[in-house]
Amino acid sequence: MMGSKLSAKVAAKDFQVPLVPGTEEAITDIEAARQIAIEIGFPILIKASAGGGGKGMRIVESADQFEEQMQLAVSEAINAFGDGSVFIEKFVTGPRHIEIQVLGDQHGNYVYLFERECSVQRRHQKVIEEAPSSVLTPELRKEMGEAAIRVCKACQYSNAGTVEFLVDDQRNFYFLEMNTRLQVEHPVTEMITGVDLVREQINIARGEKLSFAQDDIPLIGHAMELRVYAEDPMNNFLPDIGQLKQYKKPEGPGVRVDDGFEEGMTIPIYYDPMIAKLVTYGKDR
Repeated sequence: MMGSKLSAKVAAKDFQVPLVPGTEEAITDIEAARQIAIEIGFPILIKASAGGGGKGMRIVESADQFEEQMQLAVSEAINAFGDGSVFIEKFVTGPRHIEIQVLGDQHGNYVYLFERECSVQRRHQKVIEEAPSSVLTPELRKEMGEAAIRVCKACQYSNAGTVEFLVDDQRNFYFLEMNTRLQVEHPVTEMITGVDLVREQINIARGEKLSFAQDDIPLIGHAMELRVYAEDPMNNFLPDIGQLKQYKKPEGPGVRVDDGFEEGMTIPIYYDPMIAKLVTYGKDR
């Protein structure tokens, strides 16, 4: 249900979760879609329903660009996902990308483990993530956490997962999508809560009940994660390959490195350009 962004929006709407203005089903008729875009108001975003990693996503500034961008988004979606379904959303200006970490067990118990801010991105891919966000008030944090739990209830979710939201410059928030898995940036949440999310996943899969309630989860200190990429800054930061000639792993209190490479190894062409995650923790931002 949450694998498709469109079906996720339908499910979330039924549970009173705020949505970005846009279409609720896949678009096939370009002229009808253009009219919808005009009603929503430009700029708009065309997004692939099956998408991820920024593929099949196009910003359209005006009606005369619409048809060309629509065709590009559809062909990119077919090439990347084998599914050309796209939909339209209002493009939120000055947005913050805030996601809520959730856990749900097989007995209907849910908790949220606060938020991560992932606003620093390139090509719609996250580069820096931190927890907690510097823009959320305690009230907004609680409101978004409770909305994330309603999304979990909409699909009777059990596992670790992430509910993603956009927050605009007026601090209104809108549901984007749900990632039904553990995410790259989960260590920052582990740092500020002291909860081992992988251990919790395993316990949930074994049919155990969550061992703590919402009020038991602390929020202490501040954590940041920097994704370390093998990219060429002289070539528009495109992924790069070759031998990792020198690599000294950072160490020390409050420093965690998750990596897949050692000095002397070769970075191949087959995967994402991320080679390591540098996670740091301190008493404040």
